[in-house]
Amino acid sequence: MNTLSKQITAALLLLTVAVTAYWFGTQNMIEERGTSIEEKAENRILYYRNPMGLPDTSPVPKKDAMGMDYVAVYAGDEQTSSSINISIDKVQKLGVKSEAAALRELNSTLRVTGRIEIDERRTYTIAPKFEGWVERLHVNTTGQLVTKGQPLFDVYSPELVSAQREQSLAAQGLAAMKDADEEAKLSMRRLVDASAARLKNWDISDAKLNGNRITYQAKEAGIVLEKKAVQGMRFMPGEVLYQIADLSSVWVIADVPEQEIGQLQLGSVAKIDIDAYPQHSFDGKVDFIYPTLNSATRTLQVRIQVANPKAMLKPAMFANAQLAVGKGNKVLAIPTSAVIDSGTRQVVLVRLAEGRFEPRSVTLGGRSHDYVEVLNGIAAGEQVVTSANFLIDSESNLKAALGGMGDVPAKPQAQQKTVGHQVQGILEAINPDGTLSITHDPIPALKWPSMTMDFALANPSLVSGIKPGSAISFEIVERGQGEWVITKLQAQHEGH
Repeated sequence: MNTLSKQITAALLLLTVAVTAYWFGTQNMIEERGTSIEEKAENRILYYRNPMGLPDTSPVPKKDAMGMDYVAVYAGDEQTSSSINISIDKVQKLGVKSEAAALRELNSTLRVTGRIEIDERRTYTIAPKFEGWVERLHVNTTGQLVTKGQPLFDVYSPELVSAQREQSLAAQGLAAMKDADEEAKLSMRRLVDASAARLKNWDISDAKLNGNRITYQAKEAGIVLEKKAVQGMRFMPGEVLYQIADLSSVWVIADVPEQEIGQLQLGSVAKIDIDAYPQHSFDGKVDFIYPTLNSATRTLQVRIQVANPKAMLKPAMFANAQLAVGKGNKVLAIPTSAVIDSGTRQVVLVRLAEGRFEPRSVTLGGRSHDYVEVLNGIAAGEQVVTSANFLIDSESNLKAALGGMGDVPAKPQAQQKTVGHQVQGILEAINPDGTLSITHDPIPALKWPSMTMDFALANPSLVSGIKPGSAISFEIVERGQGEWVITKLQAQHEGH
C-alpha cells in the first residue's frame, strides 16, 4: 500500500506541475501578443519626410531629386519632431525670457500725415444782389483780418438808394399818421414793411446810408482770402467781390492707410504736430470719416477739427497726427517681441517646460505699442518667448537656428552656411551645362549615402585637366537651400 500511495502522490504532483506550467505559458503568450500589438501600433508609419529637411512629406515611400530615400515618421515621433529642446544652461546664458498670453486692452496710437485746410463751414463770400459801383474800399488787401461789422467798401447804386429812401419816407409817414384812422395806418405800415423786406432781400438791411453811398459791412470776422473789388469798378448782381474765412478753427485732413481703417472711430482724440512749431502741439477730435477710398494711394481721408485761436495753423501746412485708437474691450494679447514674422506666416515660441519650446503659427489682430492681439494659435496662460528671438532668421530655418544651442557652441548662421565638406568619388561626366556628374562616397556629416548626383562648379577651371572616370577628391559648400557647389577639386594619385 505504501508503494501504491507513493505512485499516486507522484502522479498528482506531476499533474499539478503540468497544469501550472501550461497556465504560465498561456499568460506569457498573451503578454507577448499584447506587447507585439502595442509595438505594432507604436511603430505605425504616419508619413515620410524629406531627408534633407525640406518642408515636403509623402504618404508613401519615395526618393528626392538626388535619389535619397524619404525618412519614415512613426506614430509618437510627430509630437517631438516639432518641439525644440535647449539645455537649461544655454537658456540661462541666452537670457531667454517668456510672458504669459493674457487678456489686455489694446489702446494704441495711429500715426498719419495730413494737411491744414480751411473749415468750409466758416467761409462766406460778399456778392451783392444789386447793381452798382464801388466808390471806396475800406479793406483793400488780401489776407487782411476783418472783424464783424467792419466796413468793407462803399457802393453807389441808384436802385439801392431809391429803395432805402423809400423805406425812410415810409417810416416818417407812419410816424406822422399817429392820429389817422386805423385803415390809413395799416396801409402805411404795409408800405414800410415792403420797403424793409426789399432791402432785407438784398442783404443790406444793416447797411449804413451816407448820402448817396451805402457802406457794405462784414457779416463775420475772418481773413480776406480773395478780393476782386477794385475802386471805381462796376459790378453786377451776384458778382463775388470778397471771400472771407474764419480761421479760429481749422481742419486737418489726414490720409489713413486702408489696412488701418477698421481702427477709426468718430470722436477719437487727436494730437497734431506741425514742423513749424516743434515745441507746440495742438489738440483735435475726429469729426468726420470720408465714405470713399482713394484708389491711387489706397488711403481714406479723415477730418480732424482743431481750434486755432491764435491763427498759428495756416492752410496748406503739413501736419503729423496721432489718433487714439482702440475699442476698449479686452482681447487675448502677447508682446510684439514674441512674434517672428516670416512675411507669409507669424510664429511664436511656446514654452512647454524648462528648456523645451514649440513653434506655433498664430493669426494676429489689432496692435498697440507693445502688444498684439492673437486671434488663434495659443490659449490664455501659455508662456511665449519674448527675448532671444534674434537667433531665428525666419520661420523656415527655425530648427536649424536653434539646433546649435545644445552643448556644442553655436556658430553664426552665416558661417554654418559656408562650411565645406571633404568628399571622395568618381567623375562620371562633364554635363553640357557645365555641372559635373559625380558618384561620391557617403557623407556622414550630411547623412548622405553613396549616390550619383550633379554638382555645380564655383569656377569652371577647377575641372581643367581632369577626365571623366578619374578618381577625385573635392569640397562642397551649400550656397543656397539644397544647392551644393564644388569649391575645390583635384584628381587622386594612383594607388590611393
